[in-house]
Amino acid sequence: MIIFGTKGYLYQLAILTLVCRSCNTPAAHTLRKRVVKFTLFFVPLFPFSTKYALQCTFCGAEQQVAKEQAEQLLAQAAAGQGGPAYGQPQQQPYQS
Repeated sequence: MIIFGTKGYLYQLAILTLVCRSCNTPAAHTLRKRVVKFTLFFVPLFPFSTKYALQCTFCGAEQQVAKEQAEQLLAQAAAGQGGPAYGQPQQQPYQS
């Protein structure tokens, strides 16, 4: 008997102040990375899906962003703070 499946991990990469496309309010947005990994016998082996999203903390609207755009936003956050971006990936990601 072989037990296999998937497990999701959610990383918070940065918090940015942007104008929301949904509510047109300048508010904090969290840049998140969701990684889904294939598991075998409950051991995560390799990622097979990676998606990036921005979520408005004011209205809760979420929008998917491309990897290149997420990297630009992360670089913008690092440059704006003069150091590492706020909310660097944590040692233990959120699991879903």
